Amino acid sequence: MNPYMMFMALFSLVTGTLITITSSHWLTAWMGLEINTFAIIPLMLQKPYPRAMEATTKYFIIQTTAATTLLFASVSNAWLTGQWDIQQMNHPFPLTMITIALALKMGLAPLHAWFPEILQGLTLTTGLILSTWQKLAPFSLMLQIPTTNAMLLTTLGLTSILIGGWGGLNQTQLRKILGYSSIAHLGWMILVIQYAPSMAFLAFITYVILTFSMFFTFNYNQSTTINALSTSWTKTPLLSSIAPLILLSLGGLPPLTGFLPKWLILSELTKQNLAITATMAALFALLSLFFYLRLSYAMTLTTPPNNLPMTLPWRLNFVQNTTPLAITTTLSLLLLPITPSALAFIFH
Repeated sequence: MNPYMMFMALFSLVTGTLITITSSHWLTAWMGLEINTFAIIPLMLQKPYPRAMEATTKYFIIQTTAATTLLFASVSNAWLTGQWDIQQMNHPFPLTMITIALALKMGLAPLHAWFPEILQGLTLTTGLILSTWQKLAPFSLMLQIPTTNAMLLTTLGLTSILIGGWGGLNQTQLRKILGYSSIAHLGWMILVIQYAPSMAFLAFITYVILTFSMFFTFNYNQSTTINALSTSWTKTPLLSSIAPLILLSLGGLPPLTGFLPKWLILSELTKQNLAITATMAALFALLSLFFYLRLSYAMTLTTPPNNLPMTLPWRLNFVQNTTPLAITTTLSLLLLPITPSALAFIFH
């Protein structure tokens, strides 16, 4: 892609997200979401092969549907209550419609089916942007709207954790697995957003760090399937030793960073007398942990086949910059000791 076009696309991507985050009026928030959607389309079509074009078309249709629903709900709220302010969504009908529109925009279950399919058609770099940055604008709106419909948010959260774990069990494509992982992590955030919004934001930041680390690992190994992971040990031994820890951190095992948000969220749900909800969320998370362990097994404990097509990647010369990978890997493994600071940030 032309460097000037790349700069314009990335600049528009950041601008659209910032417009949505900083707006208090529904029209400007909608406008930021639209700029954000149109800005990522050139990035998705950097390599215009049929699978990427299909993914881009699907993404455009889904995002337009969600944005149109959001605009209709905000106009309905203005008609019913005379308010355009984001934090003044007091009527239950527009509030429910906007929650569903934002769930569709982020890919929460049961409105999730588009996300893994679209992620599969993109490069790992563009998929990383779609999995992290593109969720920031709708998530910020979800943080701002009144969370009066507790049943809807709890249903969306538990369904996302369940589907995110269940859907990834029979996948062999790494991008689809990361897509279902994203759905499961979003479920944890939505589950607690009505009780502690700052805790949900902390979970989002942790998810971004872990996802960056995993995408960088797969991109450095040039792996897109589980079978390709089996040659990682010969190509990058040190990274292959650390990658299972990153995967276990994604699964939420102590003493790794991924345990931090799950621990705090389960604690908050218990304080809200939602022990059954917390138990269901913890049990559903075991499904995600299974396919993380499956990836770890394929990456470190599997001896790759010795035929010529599989031995050829071992001789590749890796010249990529490893600084972002080193930073995100360190953060994804060693941030659990900041838990007291995180609690102070949340409750003060």
